[in-house]
Amino acid sequence: MPAGLILLVEDDEELRALIRRGLEEEGFAVCGVRTGAEAMQRARDEAPDAFVIDIGLPDADGRDLCQALRAQGVTAPVLFLTARDALSDRLAGFGAGGDDYITKPFALSELKARLRAVLKRVGSDGVLLGAGLALDPATLEVSCAEHSVSLTPTEFRLLGVLAAQPEKVVSRRDLVRAAWPEGAVVHDNTIDVYLARMRRKLRSIPGAPAIKTLHGVGYLLQAVSPP
Repeated sequence: MPAGLILLVEDDEELRALIRRGLEEEGFAVCGVRTGAEAMQRARDEAPDAFVIDIGLPDADGRDLCQALRAQGVTAPVLFLTARDALSDRLAGFGAGGDDYITKPFALSELKARLRAVLKRVGSDGVLLGAGLALDPATLEVSCAEHSVSLTPTEFRLLGVLAAQPEKVVSRRDLVRAAWPEGAVVHDNTIDVYLARMRRKLRSIPGAPAIKTLHGVGYLLQAVSPP
């Protein structure tokens, strides 16, 4: 009996074939595609048990693909592949609704072990918890106690990075790497606009932490002191 149906989303044909052979030898059934658009269609048609998604796809950021799947109600675990190993990149992957993260180059044995591990956690709802907030990748909502507000995908990634490191400073550079595709040109005022919008949304939630600016250093989520 197959160990599960895996949807592999990787645009490098040689690597895709290598991973596919390795997973099939392990007993998995594997469907391989090269673009985010193909992945969305296959996900609707075949209901995979898990996804292995390269972050650098030709038509999408793999994290955006993951969020799109979550928005469609897909709860199957997602394991990201990427050449980027910065902490901010890993946190952004988790904030987008991913379950695990493996960097290239990697051993097939490690990929198989990680994939089996995330399949054992299928019952998890994928909600990211941090700084007293709950970020739901399926609805793109952030909540505190019984109150919630909706976020845009970029706001969700930005807040996910901050929430994963409460009371720790995150630099502007790490925010950009977490929220935008590699190579994107992001101006300082663009980040300021997003942060201002996020601050307004958090202020509308009673008891939610605040985004604090440390000039010349970065930003952090800080619990609001009781009156």
